[in-house]
Amino acid sequence: LMMLKLFGIILFCGLLSPSQEVLSGLSCAVSPGAMQNVLSNAILQKGLLQQHLQGLVLPNIMGDGGLLTSPTSITGLRLVKVGVPRLSVVLLPSIGVQLTIAARLELSGNCLVGLLSDLIDILVDVNVTANIKCTNFESGTVQVIIEDCLCILGAIKIKLLSGLLSLPVNDIVLNKLTATLPGLVSLRTALLPQQKHTTTRNNTFRAVIPVGTAGTIHYQLASLPFTSGLFLGLDLDGVVKQVGGSIIPHDSSPSALPPLLGKLLILGLRQSFLNAVLFLLLQIPLQTFPCTPEMFSGASRLQEAIRTLVPAGCSDCHGTSPLSITISLSGKPFILLEDNKATVELSVMIQVFIKRLDGPILNLLLLKADLGLNVRVSVVGGRLVLGLSLG
Repeated sequence: LMMLKLFGIILFCGLLSPSQEVLSGLSCAVSPGAMQNVLSNAILQKGLLQQHLQGLVLPNIMGDGGLLTSPTSITGLRLVKVGVPRLSVVLLPSIGVQLTIAARLELSGNCLVGLLSDLIDILVDVNVTANIKCTNFESGTVQVIIEDCLCILGAIKIKLLSGLLSLPVNDIVLNKLTATLPGLVSLRTALLPQQKHTTTRNNTFRAVIPVGTAGTIHYQLASLPFTSGLFLGLDLDGVVKQVGGSIIPHDSSPSALPPLLGKLLILGLRQSFLNAVLFLLLQIPLQTFPCTPEMFSGASRLQEAIRTLVPAGCSDCHGTSPLSITISLSGKPFILLEDNKATVELSVMIQVFIKRLDGPILNLLLLKADLGLNVRVSVVGGRLVLGLSLG
């Protein structure tokens, strides 16, 4: 769904604000699991974290030695491999989202102990966390803030090619990495690679989605997204425009979101918004066709039934000229939402007439029909589909 892609942009930015649960217009509740999936795809699977880590410039490690130990130097230290990272998300009410990434880094370099040169491999577990929130909402634009970035080192394993590892080398490596690596591995730098000297970024969420050739729907954030601790809530403004720019009005008064109940995401569309979209979609032009068996099977019976209603004194009405039918939409269609049920109500004008040989039209019947169509909602090819059928 296009909407899911748009939510992915918001989730990546971590837009959160103090908790509330009443939304207006279009609304969406996103579970922590869905956020974790989107963020994992953006940060891990698409290589954002890998790019950040590959760019690390690791310092040389020097030890002066002592009375019983030789001077030690480790140079050319580089990242060789990142073990499969794990990402987790925790919603923090009134704060934002806490993002945590756990990974194992494999480092390699050259080690010189006294006059002995050797290759050194270092395995270090890191746990990187950051709190992400947003402030200063204005016209669909928010300021994303990444703060409280921490990198905590876990177990460190050191191996020399020769297999000979002295206690001083182990202590030197442990002390140096503990002092320097947390300052190098930062989610702030990974998420804002072009803004290394700031913790904030302005993000604008606006999108235009075409609705066939009839018009467009314009989305933008209506307010700061919020978290209740159980889900991330998004409140969107949706403007429905016809071709030419005229806006189809709809009510955007507050409504409440239903509980997630184990679902990854719930999208709430107000009935008034759906009516505006339905009006855009059902711009049905005037339909005129002959009342013949080639057009529909019951044409002959319909002609007989209509001609019996015509006064006997109307010679033109009882002639051999075929009947014609015109169907046009009358008024605006209306969708009615009920529990586990949706119905589209619309009115059509049906005109039955004879077109005389000399040109004038003779109207035989003008009928207004109020239809109630059952709605079947489905998602096909990433699109929301409303199937309409007579009951």
